[in-house]
Amino acid sequence: MDLRHLLDTTLAGLGYEMVDLELGRGGMIRVFMDSPNGITVDDCVKVSNHLTRMFMVENIDFERLEISSPGLDRVLNKESDFTRFAGQKVKVKVRVPIDRRKMFAGTLLGLEAGRIRLDMDGTAIEIDMTNVDRVRLDPQF
Repeated sequence: MDLRHLLDTTLAGLGYEMVDLELGRGGMIRVFMDSPNGITVDDCVKVSNHLTRMFMVENIDFERLEISSPGLDRVLNKESDFTRFAGQKVKVKVRVPIDRRKMFAGTLLGLEAGRIRLDMDGTAIEIDMTNVDRVRLDPQF
């Protein structure tokens, strides 16, 4: 059973978007979710209760379940994330250094043909998604 697909489908049915999934030591499952109206503690409780029952029915073994909003520095995973957050500041961590750098920060221009486009202080760069470890929003205060 593909847990990511199961959670993605289940959360969508409840009116939420699954942003990320982390599986930790000792049977910990951490789910990050979002919605157009944001996430409240009540939303987390509702989803936690629903998933706990679903895991029992589906015979999914876990020790601890954590449900959370993605936070201000949310991770961008899906192609739709790169469209939704175009124009926002992001930080990109790559697996293999590019010009001796593993971290890039700039304004997200979008995703085209499997390449992230960034504006870094007036210079447009592209980073191949196959080399991307993680992309996060970079909230400005």
